[in-house]
Amino acid sequence: MTRGRGYALLALVVAAIVALSTAIYVGVASDDGLRNRNALGDGRAPHNSAAPASTGTWVGTWSTSPSAAEPGTETTGMADRSVRNVVHTSVGGTGARVTLSNLYGQSPLNITRATIAVSAGSGTAAALADTMRQLTFGGGPTVVIPPGRQVMSDAVRVVVPHDSDVLITTYTPTSSGPVTYHRHARQVSYVAQGDHAQDTTGTPYTERTGSWRYLTALDVLSNESDGTIVALGDSLTDGITSTPDTNSRWTDVLSDRLRAEIAAGRDLPRYSVVNQGISGNQVLADGLGRPADNPSGLNRFGRDVMERTNVKVVVIDLGVNDILRNPRLADPNAILNGLRTMVGQAHARGVKVVGATLMPFYGHRGYTEAREAVRQTINAEIRAGRVFDAVADFDQALRDPYDPRRLRADYDSGDHLHPSDKGYARMAESFDLETLKGSAPAEL
Repeated sequence: MTRGRGYALLALVVAAIVALSTAIYVGVASDDGLRNRNALGDGRAPHNSAAPASTGTWVGTWSTSPSAAEPGTETTGMADRSVRNVVHTSVGGTGARVTLSNLYGQSPLNITRATIAVSAGSGTAAALADTMRQLTFGGGPTVVIPPGRQVMSDAVRVVVPHDSDVLITTYTPTSSGPVTYHRHARQVSYVAQGDHAQDTTGTPYTERTGSWRYLTALDVLSNESDGTIVALGDSLTDGITSTPDTNSRWTDVLSDRLRAEIAAGRDLPRYSVVNQGISGNQVLADGLGRPADNPSGLNRFGRDVMERTNVKVVVIDLGVNDILRNPRLADPNAILNGLRTMVGQAHARGVKVVGATLMPFYGHRGYTEAREAVRQTINAEIRAGRVFDAVADFDQALRDPYDPRRLRADYDSGDHLHPSDKGYARMAESFDLETLKGSAPAEL
């Protein structure tokens, strides 16, 4: 080989290496680590031309836990109907993506159209016309979700304001069997006959529902937030006795309070708040069925906490139902060990855990002195710092100072177990925002 040909060959090799290095750099720089997770799990990146630029941070602005198969939907499901879920955001963003679930379906869920839009106002199925966007999945407008699976949509460019209602609509032409839903939404959503997913008037949506169907999460690309707080709980977190359509759950109030404190100049983490409460939920016991209705906190922790987007802190408020629903006297050590297991799972992922004390229930039909003793034993361990990284003392905040076994009257919804709107607000107001700082302790 001549020297000239050698130089030419060397130049070609160098050029190839430079080109390959550039391609690798561009590929890594453009991958934010959040590629589309489609129903088949093949990891394909989204091909949505409307996807937002990679600015900001992906966080959860709203979520809910699939809690059961909806009764009465076993045969027809939601065939030839448009389901318009109404959800309320905790932070805003310039891009959005949603997660849809067929966890309790017994056949594939065929969604042929899905949309997202900002609501035209409170208590309506109408959308702001210029915000209506079609959602895609792996670049296409349709998606088939196998039974027991979920799918995340491609990202779409849309301005989502904080503290606002968002409409996420799906149309399914055929039945998928039982509908995966969250029963106690405390938020009115809507249903229309036929494909009206892109309708902005809201006129076809004549049926109202108090449940969320198929939808389990709304993420936003946000410059307002650096991470997500997940609240894992039972009906006290689900907000079962809060006033519908007012966003009066304690998690809603906590979100508003955190935002207000940051706006006032307080040095606090910029986090969104999402709610993973299921009414009747327990630390240890599942409900019936396969998959189980109302799965235990232990069994759903990975899905409902660790799989949420950019989780920084989890707040756990569970244990009361383990005490009240156990036909025998509950073992406080078993409940505490279950809570500690969840803490260990969170720490393994670098997530900080704030735990709530169990609130009083004297006057409720399930109250006994023996059950009260179990509650006090659990609370003593929590307050002693032997369970969680930090404590939200909801018991102290809401109990009657003259009879600590019961809720204070104005914080009681009337059933002597669940708070009133004022009680939920008090839970959020008593939460020490300083506990949100820092990270999980290092595991030795």
